[in-house]
Amino acid sequence: MFVNVLKSKLHRVKVTQAELNYVGSITIDEDLMDAAGLMENEQVHVVNNNNGERLITYVIKGERGSGIICLNGAAARRAQVGDIVIIIAYAMMTPDEARTFKPTVVFPDDNNRLVKE
Repeated sequence: MFVNVLKSKLHRVKVTQAELNYVGSITIDEDLMDAAGLMENEQVHVVNNNNGERLITYVIKGERGSGIICLNGAAARRAQVGDIVIIIAYAMMTPDEARTFKPTVVFPDDNNRLVKE
């Protein structure tokens, strides 16, 4: 048996673009992808804190250091530029693996940049 467990999330990033006339997905700054351990084409859930919308899509690599968070295609109807979203990835693992697994949670600044510690 496997369970679906939180793998990683980008907590409270700001939508910088919404492109309706584009093949669907979410474009994410490559720095943010690396920090959260997200891969291009990986499935993610997107939760919009401003309007309660939730959607499932896949990741497209965005320009490194740009801070881009862009909902593409039909997903662009679920958010407006400036909305705050949480981007969540899950992983399948055995219950034994899940008990000890520690997810990666990234808290970018207000401009979708990684915070230096």
